[in-house]
Amino acid sequence: MKGDIKVIVEEIMRKNVVALSKDDIIANAIRLMNENKIRHLPIIDENQHLIGLVTDRDIRDATPSILFETEKFKELLQNPLEMIMRTDIITGHPLDFVEEVSAIIYEHRIGCLPILKDDKLVGIVTETDLLRTLVELTGAHQPGSQIEIKVPNKAGMLSEITTVIRNRKANIQSVLVYPDKSDEKYKIIVLRVQMMNPLSIIQDLQDAGHQVLWPNTPGQSS
Repeated sequence: MKGDIKVIVEEIMRKNVVALSKDDIIANAIRLMNENKIRHLPIIDENQHLIGLVTDRDIRDATPSILFETEKFKELLQNPLEMIMRTDIITGHPLDFVEEVSAIIYEHRIGCLPILKDDKLVGIVTETDLLRTLVELTGAHQPGSQIEIKVPNKAGMLSEITTVIRNRKANIQSVLVYPDKSDEKYKIIVLRVQMMNPLSIIQDLQDAGHQVLWPNTPGQSS
C-alpha cells in the first residue's frame, strides 16, 4: 500500500493491554479472554517486560475438550501459563509503520504483534486492528466509488490521474498503487472518490487515453 500519509503503530495499537504473569493459571487466561473477547494474552514480569505470549489456540492444545468434565481437566486448568506460553515472540515498536507491521504479521502468519518501548509492553496490534485500519484508510466504509486504472510504470502517472479527477471537482478519499502482476511495465492505481456515479470521471480518463479496468461500464471500452 502506498500513499502520501504514513500511519504509525502508535495510532492504531490497543494501549490498555490485558496481560498476565507466568504464574497465573490457565483458568484465569480463559476467563479473561472470554470477558474481554480477545484471543491473545501477553505474559509480562513485574517490570512490564514481555516474557511470553499465550493464544486461545495454545490453550486449546494444552487442555482436553470441556465436554470431558473430569478431575484431570480441572487439574490442567490450574497449571501456570509458564507451561504453555510461547517465548519466541516477534514484537514491534510504536513508531513502526502500519504497512511494515502488516507485512510481518502476513509473512510470519501470526495473529498479533506485541508493541514494546524501552523493552516494556505498551500496546498490541492484532489482525482485526489492521483490517479496521485498512478499511478506514481506503474509505471503504464511506459512500463512494472505486476506480481502477492501469498505467505505465513511470513517474508522473498518479499526478495525471488526479488532475483529471480534480477537474471534475471530485474528492479523492484514498489512493492505492500496486504493481501489475501480469506485466511489470505497468502498475494499477486504485482510487476511491466521493461520488456515487463516477461515469463522467471514467469518460474523462478514457478520453485522456487511460485504461480503466473498473468499473468496466456497458458500452464503454477499457
